[in-house]
Amino acid sequence: MSELQGGPGALFAIGGAEDKVKKRTVLQEFVEAAGGAKARIVVVPTASALGPDVIDVYRALFAALGAESVVGVRPENREDADDPAFIAPLNDATGIFMTGGNQLKLAGVVTGTAFGRAVTAAHARGAAVGGTSAGASILAEHMIAFGRSGATPRQRMSQLSGGLGLVQGAIVDQHFAQRNRYGRLLSLVAQSPGLLGIGVDEDTAAVVRGSHLEVVGRGAVTIFDGTRITSNAHNAKRSEPILASGVVLHVLPATATFDLQNRVLLSYGPQPPAAEIAEMAAAEADLRKLAKEIAAEGVSPRYYAERKRRAGRRTKAAAAGESRPEATEPIKAGAEADLPDRLQPEQ
Repeated sequence: MSELQGGPGALFAIGGAEDKVKKRTVLQEFVEAAGGAKARIVVVPTASALGPDVIDVYRALFAALGAESVVGVRPENREDADDPAFIAPLNDATGIFMTGGNQLKLAGVVTGTAFGRAVTAAHARGAAVGGTSAGASILAEHMIAFGRSGATPRQRMSQLSGGLGLVQGAIVDQHFAQRNRYGRLLSLVAQSPGLLGIGVDEDTAAVVRGSHLEVVGRGAVTIFDGTRITSNAHNAKRSEPILASGVVLHVLPATATFDLQNRVLLSYGPQPPAAEIAEMAAAEADLRKLAKEIAAEGVSPRYYAERKRRAGRRTKAAAAGESRPEATEPIKAGAEADLPDRLQPEQ
């Protein structure tokens, strides 16, 4: 889009380590969602331990991908986050991008402040809001503050804190497959079955528009749905393994779309070209017509199949220069009387 449209903008939860050198698919999608050539992007590197260089990197990347302007805004504490000078750039932004780093620091500075409310307001008026790594986790209402890796869900494996609440009813984790974070996300779903667990791989984005999630990038998005879970999370001690039975698992590669509200897969795989769709529709119509003709004339489908096979052989023979009878005469009712018994119509 070239200008902000009515309604909330897209949300980009990026699993970290997004490609910044080659295809840059995820970042390109973010720029397009922010307005393409008219994108005005604010980079928020509060979570990062790096200096001004992190802003310079994203400024160069987004400019190379066609954004009109890119500025950096870095509140370091809650006082900064309530300062109008830090908030002003957000008011004109068509895209807000939060970098990776320490997600607990990011939450501690941004949530519940004027800066956090300005990010939410920008999203509500149509700005694309995204984040990578820590910047992805804070998009949810409940964010993972920290935790351990591992495949087995265990008690006290991770801890939650408040996020921005732009993604409702879910917990977002990042670097998911690369850092083996299955256990910690599953443990949180076992403890809070009403929340969807969304794990995003590196160089991958879970792009949320309304209640629909679409996967963009090189990896996958893993979703744990604990609606019907059976768990012992309420009485597991210390760091004991947690029972998690009946969890519905969705592993969604690029192009897959998922309904977050109804918790069902909507589609997957690239859509066929329009010409191919039209061709398939025409073929389907021909088959329906053929079925009606066969039914009306009392001809067995097996008879038609045998004639088609013979016609194919005759066509090949004609191409080779042999003389064969014409095999395209219309099928007539009663023609099956001359067929061998094995090709007679079924009674």
